[in-house]
Amino acid sequence: MDRERFGRALGQGTREAARALWQAADAAAAPNPRARPASTQPPITPQPIAHAAAHAAHTIRATTHGVQRGTRRFGEAVWGPFVRVSRVLWLEVTGVFFGLFAVTAAMDAWKHRADLHTAGVSPQHLYFALAMFVVFGWFTFSSFLNARRRSRG
Repeated sequence: MDRERFGRALGQGTREAARALWQAADAAAAPNPRARPASTQPPITPQPIAHAAAHAAHTIRATTHGVQRGTRRFGEAVWGPFVRVSRVLWLEVTGVFFGLFAVTAAMDAWKHRADLHTAGVSPQHLYFALAMFVVFGWFTFSSFLNARRRSRG
Protein backbone atom coordinates (compact mmCIF):
# COMPACT_ATOMS: atom_id res chain seq x y z
CA MET A 1 0.00 0.00 0.00
CA ASP A 2 1.48 3.36 -0.99
CA ARG A 3 1.64 6.42 1.24
CA GLU A 4 -1.13 8.34 -0.49
CA ARG A 5 -3.66 5.52 -0.33
CA PHE A 6 -2.72 4.80 3.27
CA GLY A 7 -3.23 8.47 4.17
CA ARG A 8 -6.68 8.54 2.56
CA ALA A 9 -7.72 5.34 4.34
CA LEU A 10 -6.45 6.70 7.65
CA GLY A 11 -8.23 10.00 7.09
CA GLN A 12 -11.48 8.27 6.17
CA GLY A 13 -11.27 6.12 9.32
CA THR A 14 -10.64 9.19 11.45
CA ARG A 15 -13.62 10.99 9.94
CA GLU A 16 -15.89 7.98 10.55
CA ALA A 17 -14.72 7.74 14.19
CA ALA A 18 -15.35 11.45 14.72
CA ARG A 19 -18.83 11.17 13.18
CA ALA A 20 -19.65 8.20 15.50
CA LEU A 21 -18.47 10.18 18.54
CA TRP A 22 -20.67 13.16 17.61
CA GLN A 23 -23.69 10.90 17.16
CA ALA A 24 -23.04 9.22 20.53
CA ALA A 25 -22.73 12.61 22.24
CA ASP A 26 -25.99 13.82 20.66
CA ALA A 27 -27.78 10.64 21.73
CA ALA A 28 -26.52 11.02 25.28
CA ALA A 29 -27.65 14.64 25.47
CA ALA A 30 -31.12 13.90 24.08
CA PRO A 31 -34.02 13.41 26.53
CA ASN A 32 -35.18 9.86 27.27
CA PRO A 33 -38.00 9.00 24.83
CA ARG A 34 -39.50 6.45 27.27
CA ALA A 35 -39.67 8.86 30.22
CA ARG A 36 -43.07 10.03 31.42
CA PRO A 37 -43.90 13.68 31.02
CA ALA A 38 -42.71 15.86 33.88
CA SER A 39 -46.26 16.66 34.98
CA THR A 40 -47.14 13.00 35.69
CA GLN A 41 -44.00 12.15 37.68
CA PRO A 42 -44.47 12.28 41.45
CA PRO A 43 -42.37 14.90 43.20
CA ILE A 44 -39.20 13.62 44.80
CA THR A 45 -39.29 14.19 48.52
CA PRO A 46 -36.35 13.67 50.83
CA GLN A 47 -38.34 11.65 53.38
CA PRO A 48 -38.82 8.44 51.29
CA ILE A 49 -35.19 8.61 50.19
CA ALA A 50 -34.02 8.97 53.79
CA HIS A 51 -36.34 6.14 54.84
CA ALA A 52 -35.00 3.90 52.06
CA ALA A 53 -31.42 4.74 53.00
CA ALA A 54 -32.09 3.98 56.67
CA HIS A 55 -33.76 0.70 55.72
CA ALA A 56 -30.81 -0.24 53.50
CA ALA A 57 -28.35 0.62 56.28
CA HIS A 58 -30.35 -1.49 58.75
CA THR A 59 -30.43 -4.40 56.31
CA ILE A 60 -26.67 -4.16 55.76
CA ARG A 61 -26.02 -4.08 59.51
CA ALA A 62 -28.31 -7.06 60.11
CA THR A 63 -26.68 -9.03 57.31
CA THR A 64 -23.19 -8.20 58.56
CA HIS A 65 -24.14 -9.20 62.09
CA GLY A 66 -25.68 -12.45 60.83
CA VAL A 67 -22.57 -13.31 58.82
CA GLN A 68 -20.34 -12.60 61.82
CA ARG A 69 -22.51 -14.74 64.09
CA GLY A 70 -22.61 -17.56 61.55
CA THR A 71 -18.86 -17.41 61.08
CA ARG A 72 -18.31 -17.54 64.83
CA ARG A 73 -20.69 -20.50 65.26
CA PHE A 74 -19.09 -22.32 62.33
CA GLY A 75 -15.67 -21.77 63.89
CA GLU A 76 -16.91 -23.07 67.22
CA ALA A 77 -18.48 -26.13 65.58
CA VAL A 78 -15.47 -27.01 63.43
CA TRP A 79 -12.47 -25.75 65.37
CA GLY A 80 -13.78 -26.30 68.90
CA PRO A 81 -13.43 -30.11 68.93
CA PHE A 82 -10.18 -29.89 66.97
CA VAL A 83 -8.68 -27.46 69.48
CA ARG A 84 -9.83 -29.58 72.43
CA VAL A 85 -8.32 -32.76 71.00
CA SER A 86 -5.14 -30.89 70.10
CA ARG A 87 -4.77 -29.57 73.65
CA VAL A 88 -5.31 -33.01 75.14
CA LEU A 89 -2.80 -34.54 72.75
CA TRP A 90 -0.27 -31.78 73.50
CA LEU A 91 -0.64 -32.36 77.25
CA GLU A 92 -0.15 -36.09 76.80
CA VAL A 93 2.94 -35.64 74.62
CA THR A 94 4.52 -33.22 77.10
CA GLY A 95 3.63 -35.65 79.89
CA VAL A 96 5.53 -38.39 78.05
CA PHE A 97 8.59 -36.17 77.65
CA PHE A 98 8.49 -35.19 81.32
CA GLY A 99 8.13 -38.88 82.15
CA LEU A 100 11.26 -39.67 80.15
CA PHE A 101 13.19 -37.07 82.16
CA ALA A 102 11.75 -38.46 85.40
CA VAL A 103 12.81 -42.01 84.46
CA THR A 104 16.30 -40.78 83.59
CA ALA A 105 16.55 -39.00 86.94
CA ALA A 106 15.31 -42.15 88.75
CA MET A 107 17.95 -44.27 86.99
CA ASP A 108 20.62 -41.76 87.96
CA ALA A 109 19.41 -41.79 91.58
CA TRP A 110 19.55 -45.60 91.56
CA LYS A 111 23.16 -45.46 90.34
CA HIS A 112 24.15 -43.03 93.12
CA ARG A 113 22.27 -44.78 95.96
CA ALA A 114 25.46 -46.31 97.27
CA ASP A 115 26.86 -42.81 97.89
CA LEU A 116 24.88 -42.64 101.14
CA HIS A 117 26.83 -45.56 102.62
CA THR A 118 30.26 -44.79 101.17
CA ALA A 119 32.53 -42.75 103.39
CA GLY A 120 34.14 -39.69 101.86
CA VAL A 121 31.78 -39.46 98.86
CA SER A 122 29.34 -36.56 98.76
CA PRO A 123 25.73 -37.59 98.06
CA GLN A 124 25.00 -34.36 96.11
CA HIS A 125 24.43 -36.25 92.86
CA LEU A 126 21.91 -38.50 94.58
CA TYR A 127 20.03 -35.59 96.09
CA PHE A 128 20.02 -33.71 92.79
CA ALA A 129 18.76 -36.80 90.94
CA LEU A 130 16.01 -37.32 93.53
CA ALA A 131 14.98 -33.66 93.28
CA MET A 132 14.82 -33.90 89.48
CA PHE A 133 12.81 -37.12 89.78
CA VAL A 134 10.30 -35.42 92.08
CA VAL A 135 9.99 -32.30 89.88
CA PHE A 136 9.65 -34.13 86.57
CA GLY A 137 7.44 -36.77 88.15
CA TRP A 138 5.10 -34.00 89.31
CA PHE A 139 5.14 -32.43 85.83
CA THR A 140 4.29 -35.82 84.31
CA PHE A 141 1.47 -36.45 86.75
CA SER A 142 -0.03 -32.97 86.42
CA SER A 143 0.21 -33.03 82.62
CA PHE A 144 -1.72 -36.31 82.38
CA LEU A 145 -4.19 -35.11 85.00
CA ASN A 146 -4.88 -31.92 83.01
CA ALA A 147 -5.22 -33.97 79.81
CA ARG A 148 -7.81 -36.17 81.48
CA ARG A 149 -9.75 -33.15 82.79
CA ARG A 150 -9.77 -31.48 79.37
CA SER A 151 -10.85 -34.64 77.58
CA ARG A 152 -13.85 -35.07 79.89
CA GLY A 153 -15.23 -31.58 79.72
